[in-house]
Amino acid sequence: MAKNKQYVESLDEIVFANRNKEYGAYQIRRMYPKYVNRSATVSILAVLIAVTVPLIASYYNQNRFVREDKTVGVEFADMNKPPEEAPPPPPPPPPAELEQKVKFTAPVVVEDTVVETDVLNQDDLKTSVTNVALTEDDFKVEEVEEVKVIDEVDRTPIFTVVEEMPSFPGGDEARLKFLQDNIVYPQVAKESGISGTVYVSFVVDSRGKVTDVKIMRGIGGGCDEEAIRVIKIMPSWHPGKQAGKPVRVQFTMPIKFTLN
Repeated sequence: MAKNKQYVESLDEIVFANRNKEYGAYQIRRMYPKYVNRSATVSILAVLIAVTVPLIASYYNQNRFVREDKTVGVEFADMNKPPEEAPPPPPPPPPAELEQKVKFTAPVVVEDTVVETDVLNQDDLKTSVTNVALTEDDFKVEEVEEVKVIDEVDRTPIFTVVEEMPSFPGGDEARLKFLQDNIVYPQVAKESGISGTVYVSFVVDSRGKVTDVKIMRGIGGGCDEEAIRVIKIMPSWHPGKQAGKPVRVQFTMPIKFTLN
């Protein structure tokens, strides 16, 4: 007697009993095993392809390449063998014959002749005596050109402060008096009402002379030029000294122009 097969309902049927099976969740749960099997199959095929394709390509490329001969040749040299001597250089060519640069001329013998002149020799001077008076033409004095002495350029270094500073002859009072007596107020500055202080820079060299006169700060109107003119006509100063030796010293002197 055949046994009756019992029908066992699936879990999805039990869960969705007496529910709306048209709902999307029922269809998803029912088709889930099918989708899992299909995904597993596709994954296995993708892995097989990813593994087999590089192997096939490597085998194919290996058959295409030709193996190169990489044998390295080595030559052993005997280090104890003396080095071969280089052949000697060829001898230099013989020098060219020296040409005779000076031609020898044989001396020619001539007869001795005496030329009579008006010039007296030493023997004639001893025997002859003259008492002729000299004229003014015999006393001609040639004018000698005056030789101009060029002053040597003072190339000693320029100092700003030394042990013994240069000084104007007579001191500062004499210097101020010299400036007051010699400065002429420019007419342009008077008409334009220009006044102020002009700062002049100059160097007193090792001989006391005033050189390198320059305007450090001017006011215009002809005052700068007048200040330079007066500084240049100053008498020689007493030079400054460093370690007991005269040296060049730079000064900056203010000259004030004031309208009365």
